[in-house]
Amino acid sequence: MARVLNFSAGPAVMPEVVLRQAQEEMLDWRGTGACVAELSHRGAPFMALASEVEADVRNLLAVPESHAVLFLAGGATTLQALLPLNIAKQGQRADYLVTGHWAKVAMKQAAPAADVHVVASGEAGQFRSIPPRSEWQRSPDAAYFHVTANETIHGVELPDDIDAGTSAPLIADFSSNIASRPSDLSRYAMVYAGAQKNLGPSGITLAIIRKDLLERRGQPRADILTWASHAAQGSMLNTPPTWNWYLLGLCVRWMIEQGGTAEFARRNGEKSALVYAAIDDSEGFYRNDVVTSARSRMNIPFVLHDAALDAAFLAESQAAGLIGLKGHKAIGGMRASLYNAMPVDGVRVLVDFMHDFRKRHG
Repeated sequence: MARVLNFSAGPAVMPEVVLRQAQEEMLDWRGTGACVAELSHRGAPFMALASEVEADVRNLLAVPESHAVLFLAGGATTLQALLPLNIAKQGQRADYLVTGHWAKVAMKQAAPAADVHVVASGEAGQFRSIPPRSEWQRSPDAAYFHVTANETIHGVELPDDIDAGTSAPLIADFSSNIASRPSDLSRYAMVYAGAQKNLGPSGITLAIIRKDLLERRGQPRADILTWASHAAQGSMLNTPPTWNWYLLGLCVRWMIEQGGTAEFARRNGEKSALVYAAIDDSEGFYRNDVVTSARSRMNIPFVLHDAALDAAFLAESQAAGLIGLKGHKAIGGMRASLYNAMPVDGVRVLVDFMHDFRKRHG
């Protein structure tokens, strides 16, 4: 059976070459005679792999030496709940820029342990733009300032790295656009990302944390919930998701070999431009309501001019080998996710389908 083109928002498409390598190594990884998922995470072979993957992550993302790299289970949402426990005093103010559904989720997870404060929100405009920085009301005494770099549901993306200034430490959820373009991580006290979009499979989360932040006492919590303890044990305080870590490493190495974040910035710009052109040039048959300057390169939601055509669009696209195009239930319509592993030629197939569907149903 031929592989489909997967435009799902996550778990998402992975590089075919990575999947084939994993297939080849499934029963005998590096001559061990066993699958990597069968080996002890504290054994020499896996410990070597862990060191290699961290080095590759530092290379790909230009991680400064001032920051620790952690590989954690639990997903980005768990990290959001642990954030105030690790770096805020009980009841301390925590600033949040609310740009969409996932920014609201991050704030909700922190609320039991922090005095969450909305710096600015795009909700009044249905999250179709990023609140201008002139309207941000940051707190001088906040434990941290949290932003969501890209919103997978509403299709808005911060256009560049934020200047942290001299206020609270800047923390960013990079789950859906990490490694999609170069980023100056020295500006951030912490960035984190679930792997299941640009980095590999679900089940493992990357966290890059400034080392001095790990020294904060935070609030009472179990050791297993303490990031400093995980850092001290090389992300092996407990048994990590070893198979997922291995696949993440293959994806990161593939991205380096492809040319790194600068090359993916070029590809992602080309891919998103193709889809937005198909929408904008359709004379209203397709529509994306996000302000142009805030449009995401990773996730492109769009609606058809007649919602009665939605079922036909989804059925025909799936028959054509294009899956994952149904929009999130929160806003409906369609959504095309264009993560790093989606090739430009795959996006051209989608655009050709969109043109053809419009001709037949317009």
